[in-house]
Amino acid sequence: MQKKSEFDKENIEHISDPGRLFLNLVKIMDKLRSENGCMWDREQTHESIKRNLVEEAYEAVETIEENKYQELSEELGDIILQVVFHSKIAADSGQFDICDVLRKIIKKLIRRHPHVFDSKVVNNSQEILVNWEEIKKQERKVKEKKNRSMFSEIPKIIPSLHYAYEIQNRASRLGFDWDSLNGVIMKIKEEIEEMYSEYKNGDTKKIGEEVGDILFSIVNLSRHLNIDSEKSLKNACKRFIERFDFMEKYAEEHGLDFKSMPLDKKDELWEIAKKNL
Repeated sequence: MQKKSEFDKENIEHISDPGRLFLNLVKIMDKLRSENGCMWDREQTHESIKRNLVEEAYEAVETIEENKYQELSEELGDIILQVVFHSKIAADSGQFDICDVLRKIIKKLIRRHPHVFDSKVVNNSQEILVNWEEIKKQERKVKEKKNRSMFSEIPKIIPSLHYAYEIQNRASRLGFDWDSLNGVIMKIKEEIEEMYSEYKNGDTKKIGEEVGDILFSIVNLSRHLNIDSEKSLKNACKRFIERFDFMEKYAEEHGLDFKSMPLDKKDELWEIAKKNL
């Protein structure tokens, strides 16, 4: 007879109930953090493994971008592991446990979907998002005053382009947005002119601020065009690396010292790389 506290390691492949599988994962983490478990797992804290949570999320996103969906299932498992790991660390110190985590997300989903679980009527996805922000606004009122901003729940650790997108997206839901793409483009031109003006004045701090404004406006343009600015920049970096590697290889194959070549000759190689790639 299997003990209630032990996980069912013999029958994992044959279990199709997600609840039972999740319970087995929780029991495995309990075992790993126990006195008879793993020393390394017992030593970990929220602080020591916090980066793992971010890294696993990035790895999952990468599999999506590369259409590796079989690998995605494994990466999502790694993310779930981090959730269970942090929950167990919290339970061991009396902060909260996995049931608190699950209970809160279940209640939040029900609360934020009154058009599904209550009698709220909405006509389209935009109305759902507007209603979502209003519900979150009410939620913030019961929290500390410093957290009442609609932007307070956006993690500051996320990449800057994504951070800018989330800020703009939430402001847009409340009607603070450009009516047309032309307005966005004119704003970019305005920010570039302001940056150039500060450049002529030689004010390094102001230049940095204006560069930030330009980037923020570029993200806004991408958002209006339904383009992922983070992905666009990453693809641009990828193209640059491919072209630069081609240039170095081309120079080597033709007996040229790439480093000592004048810039105009390197520009010629750049054009050759663009045509060949």
